[in-house]
Amino acid sequence: MWWLDVIIVALFAAAVYGFVLLVRSQTRSMSRKTTRTAESMYDDYADSPRQQRKFAQQHGGGWRDDPGARR
Repeated sequence: MWWLDVIIVALFAAAVYGFVLLVRSQTRSMSRKTTRTAESMYDDYADSPRQQRKFAQQHGGGWRDDPGARR
């Protein structure tokens, strides 16, 4: 039954190798360079100007049509 020990060790080594490959591919995809910024992505998720104005009025704030960012 020594061959059973060899098979278990080989399966364990294959599982570790597969895990390392998975982690490397995820790390590579998460750390790659991109040209997208928070400002360019905001338009995808922003409410309409009317909804933003309504939200600001409900929460005691003012509305400013200022497309530029403050620094």
